[in-house]
Amino acid sequence: MASDPRPGTWIILPTYDEAENLPGIAAAILAELPSATLLVVDDGSPDGTGGLADQLASQDERVRVRHRPSKQGLGRAYLDGFRVALDGGADILVQMDADWSHDPAALPSLIGPIAQGDVDLVIGSRYCPGGGVVAWGLARRVISRGGSLFARFVLGLAPHDLTGGLKAWRAETLAGIPFDGIHAGGYVFQIEMTFRASRLGARVREVPITFRDRRVGQSKMSRRIIGEALIVVLQLRWDELRGRGPRRMHPEA
Repeated sequence: MASDPRPGTWIILPTYDEAENLPGIAAAILAELPSATLLVVDDGSPDGTGGLADQLASQDERVRVRHRPSKQGLGRAYLDGFRVALDGGADILVQMDADWSHDPAALPSLIGPIAQGDVDLVIGSRYCPGGGVVAWGLARRVISRGGSLFARFVLGLAPHDLTGGLKAWRAETLAGIPFDGIHAGGYVFQIEMTFRASRLGARVREVPITFRDRRVGQSKMSRRIIGEALIVVLQLRWDELRGRGPRRMHPEA
């Protein structure tokens, strides 16, 4: 059993049709962080994921469930989960996927720097030295890497991986970001949250991870999600140039 770097950690795990993945990933997360709270945020999964989450919660007090009536976007699921965790007294909040693309074994390396007081946001990065991707085709690699490069250039951000979904947040940092107006799409949600945190002065660090394509089920990526991300990135920069963006507290390193 892994040692817990800090007991006030909440793992936010959005689900939609993840019944085949949930029991295993939940067990693996709690094996890595035995004192953590696992919050499953289910968007009314037709395959019964929500009911399965309730069963897990009835068997283990570390598991909690947030039921939402329908699929409303990954970003909205995360924001809802963040609110629950912040209200519940979380010190550190981790966001991750339920499909095994994010390895639970990476969790201590994300949480450690925040628990030590060094940083405010840690990104599990596929594109910093030591990171990588397994079982992706060329098109998916180009879309993902290209999206991060585009956002880095347009928004002037330092992190190499802006589209990934494995992140750890200091609670005070996350609570300082106004959630109203955040875009709900998964791809652009990841970019926008890092953008807003960086502009508000958050100390951001990347740690390398190996991202593996989901074991079971279908990817939820679509052309619409990608198109939305490109448009929103341009809009964020345009708003900032017009003085309507988040106020920068100090320049990025």
